[in-house]
Amino acid sequence: MKVITATELARNLSQILDRLTAKGEEIIVERNHRQVARIIPGHIHQTALEAMSDLYRTLPDKAAAG
Repeated sequence: MKVITATELARNLSQILDRLTAKGEEIIVERNHRQVARIIPGHIHQTALEAMSDLYRTLPDKAAAG
């Protein structure tokens, strides 16, 4: 989690959004040493295959045999 000032956010919004997207990192925004906002990454777009890739781990062993 990164903490930045409101001024930093205003001056570097594009770079901060790029970092948020690339690293999925939560960002805390402070003004006058008080937390005023928290920016979290949105949902990542996935293909159906990616979304279902771990499904087999949730199924019982008998289901795998069928």
